[in-house]
Amino acid sequence: SRDSRHKRRATGGRMPVHKKKRNFEMGKQATHTKLGARKLIYIKGRGANYKPRALRIDVGNFTWASQAIAKKTRVIDVVYNATNRELVKTKTLVKNSIISIDANPFKAYYLQHYGVELGKKKEEEVQKPKQSK
Repeated sequence: SRDSRHKRRATGGRMPVHKKKRNFEMGKQATHTKLGARKLIYIKGRGANYKPRALRIDVGNFTWASQAIAKKTRVIDVVYNATNRELVKTKTLVKNSIISIDANPFKAYYLQHYGVELGKKKEEEVQKPKQSK
């Protein structure tokens, strides 16, 4: 719940409840967003507003912190989740899950900005095979 009336004092004692529960303090059920074609539902918010909730999604906005850029790109797979392995099996997208994304927008930025193509081996490495000892 989104209230603080259920909490205890710093000493461990119970706090007296001085008002009833309010509707705006209610939480919402978890969405469990899956990986797939985009599907949204709209949830009523405060005022006359509606919030979109994603049931399925396959693209996202990702940042490359060292380059200080953000690009919209495709989500390929959910790789790891420290919370629960079931979230990896069902491909559920949650905060702090490790995912693999399509790197092409970032590669294109790097090529345009620095003139270096990422993911390509140098000509020297390609031409001469490794010598065994």
